[in-house]
Amino acid sequence: MPMNELDLEAALAAPLAETLRPKTLDDVVGQAPLLGPQGGRLRLMLAHGSLGSIIFWGPPGTGKTTIARLLADAADMAFEPISAVFDGVGELRKVFDRAAERRRQGRRTLLFVDEVHRFNKAQQDGLLPRVEDGTVTLIGATTENPSFALNGALLSRAQVLVLDRLDRAALETILSRLEAHIRRDLPIDDEARAALIGMADGDGRYLLNMASLLVEMPATTRLDSRGLAKLVAGRAPAFDRAGDQHYNLMSALHKTLRSSDADAGLYWLARMLAGGEDPHYILRRLTRFAAEDIGLAEPEAQPRALAAWQTYERLGSPEGDLAIAGLVIYLATAPKSNAAYKAFKAATKAAAQTGSFSPPAHILNAPTKLMKQLGYGADYAYDHDDPDGFSGKNCFPDGMDRQVFYQPVERGYEREIAKRLAYWDRLRANKQPTLDTGKKTDEG
Repeated sequence: MPMNELDLEAALAAPLAETLRPKTLDDVVGQAPLLGPQGGRLRLMLAHGSLGSIIFWGPPGTGKTTIARLLADAADMAFEPISAVFDGVGELRKVFDRAAERRRQGRRTLLFVDEVHRFNKAQQDGLLPRVEDGTVTLIGATTENPSFALNGALLSRAQVLVLDRLDRAALETILSRLEAHIRRDLPIDDEARAALIGMADGDGRYLLNMASLLVEMPATTRLDSRGLAKLVAGRAPAFDRAGDQHYNLMSALHKTLRSSDADAGLYWLARMLAGGEDPHYILRRLTRFAAEDIGLAEPEAQPRALAAWQTYERLGSPEGDLAIAGLVIYLATAPKSNAAYKAFKAATKAAAQTGSFSPPAHILNAPTKLMKQLGYGADYAYDHDDPDGFSGKNCFPDGMDRQVFYQPVERGYEREIAKRLAYWDRLRANKQPTLDTGKKTDEG
């Protein structure tokens, strides 16, 4: 039966996200690996009475605060929530004093620190003694990668549990609970409902905040997706230019191009641009990709990357975005080789190990009489004077065996380079059997 105006007003007195917050762990949706009845990690901890300190890592609106509160209830612990954004050492001391008093009375305390990554090193270190001596059981919540955001000492004393972004089924369950709460369906058609769930982007709290605008509309209203779009501002995909998403999406784009998947590459590019990533940063990384992952298999890749970069700088967004998209397709479909990348790494390592070796005298210039007397430039062979245009003289330092750093792949233009190298190797062997390798032949 439809809600009357007084009932509806009472239902909306508190934010929907708070009103519909799960009352038991069974009500939590979308986190089966942690709370599933069969093998959920938190269920097992509770069953064995081994609830220890935990760091919840996950995106906004996935239930971190709610689960912490419900764990305290399930374990019969006092719940002490603080915010690392608004609360400091003074508030922590008050919590510790209350927790110590409860401990003397035989009751444990669960300290929940929201946005725990906002605590500085000293504040994080300040938690350790009370966690170690059992004054509190810590549950911290963070949207940042704990490996980078939290001290190693704190991480070593807590388990990191990952909360998943809510899937469509979980978000649909939340909408169904909302409709049961207001005793009527939301005034949207099926297409608009799907669009609403899509805009939430896995965030249950954001979904309810958007749905609250629909709850206030007359029951006779029925919006399609266009009407919904006018009412609810579209949400930009989750993205933090200074956080994990900045690096995760760029890593996804880079590895997708390495896998030669142009369509997936365009998808990750679109995600980054929609999230507000700096196109210059994307172009810088794409140019790096051209050098690192394509190299000489397609020598045109780096000029193409620079050309796309210049095109974007001339046009800007949105027109210049097409130049980036074209570059992504080109790089994805180009032949791949990291041979130059590997060769330079190997040469860098060799240079560090043999940095005291001097160049062979024959390739040194001798602008002074003294340098000539010392043998600089002696026996230098001018390659252009050789009938083959190749003298075969050794150019590695004296006392260092000849090395092979660059090993081209059988893809793209590097196939041709491999033929040249093989040809020069044969000439070198014919012209200089001993080849200055530091090793003598049988005739020597």
